[in-house]
Amino acid sequence: MTHEVIRWGRRAVAALVLVGLVVAPWVVDDYTTAVLARTLALALVGVSVALLTGVAGMPTLGQTAPYAAGAYACAVLGSRISDVGVVQVVVAAGAGAVLAALTVPLVVHARGVIVLMITLAVGELVVTVLGRWRSVTGGTDGLAGIPAVRPFWGLPVLATDRARYLYALVVAATLLGVVLVLLRTRAGLLLRACRDDETRLRASGHRVPLLVSGAHVAAGAIAGAAGSLLVVAQQYISPADFGFDTSALLLLGVVIGGTASVGGALVGAALVIAARDWLFGVLPGQAPLVLGALFVATVYLLPSGVTRARVRLRPPHAPPSRPGAPAAREHASVAPELGA
Repeated sequence: MTHEVIRWGRRAVAALVLVGLVVAPWVVDDYTTAVLARTLALALVGVSVALLTGVAGMPTLGQTAPYAAGAYACAVLGSRISDVGVVQVVVAAGAGAVLAALTVPLVVHARGVIVLMITLAVGELVVTVLGRWRSVTGGTDGLAGIPAVRPFWGLPVLATDRARYLYALVVAATLLGVVLVLLRTRAGLLLRACRDDETRLRASGHRVPLLVSGAHVAAGAIAGAAGSLLVVAQQYISPADFGFDTSALLLLGVVIGGTASVGGALVGAALVIAARDWLFGVLPGQAPLVLGALFVATVYLLPSGVTRARVRLRPPHAPPSRPGAPAAREHASVAPELGA
C-alpha cells in the first residue's frame, strides 16, 4: 500500500512539474523563457548521461561530444539546406549516434573510472576539433545568425522566445517518454542486469558488448537531438558551449536527481543549470566554487540522489555483491522503478 502511495505521489509531482513547465512562458519574462529553453536542451543531455551512468553502469563525462555533433550538424543544415525542425532533430540525433558509434570500441570493454577518463578525453578532443575546423564550425568564434526553425513543413517559423521554448519542451518531453518506454522493455531490463551483475549475464549467454554498445549509441542520439534544441533556443553555438564545465555540471545534476532515475536526472540537470545561471548573477566569479561544494555535499549526503534507486558501478568480471543471488533472469522478471 505504501509503495502505491509513493508511486502515485511521484506521478502527481511529475504532473505538477509538467504543468509548471507548460505555463512558465506566460508567467516569466522573455529572457527567463530563453534560459529555460536552453536548460531543457541541457537537461535532455542529462537524460543521456543517466542512461549510461545509472542504467548501463558506465559513468561518463563525454556526452558533450555527441551533443556538439548534433548541434553543429543542425546549425549547418539549418543555414544551408532546411529549416524544418523535425528534419533537424533527426539529423542531429543521427550525428550524435554516429559519433557515439565511432567511439564504441574505446568504451565497450571498459568500466568505472576508466570509462570516465576515456569519455572525458573524447569530449575534450571534440571541442578542440570544433575550435580549429573554422571552415565548417566557425572556429572559436562559433556560428551566428542561424535561421529560425519551423516545426513542420508549411508552418510559420518560431519567431518568439515563447514559441521556441514550447517547441523545445515538446521535443524534450517526447524523447523522454520514448526513453522511459524503451527502458521498460526486455532490452532495458537486460541493460540493468548487466549493470548489476555482468558476470552472471555473460554466463547466461547474453551478448553484453552488444547491449553496452546499443546503450552508448542510443545515448549519443539523445544528446545529439538535444544539440538541435540548443540551436533553436539561442541561434548561436560555439565550442564554449560544450566544454568540461558543462560535462561536470551535467554529471552533478544526474547525481543529484539519482543516477538510476532518468526522470530524476532530467530534473536534477535542469536544477543545476538553472542554479549556475542564477549564481553567476548573484555571486560573480564564485559560481564554480559553490557548485563544487554542492557536488561534494551531494556525494556524501545523497549518494543515491533524491530517488531511492542505487547504482553499483563495478569493473568487468567483478564478483556479485550478493552470493547466491538469482541470475539475470531475476532482473528481467521485475519491472524497473523509474523516477518520473
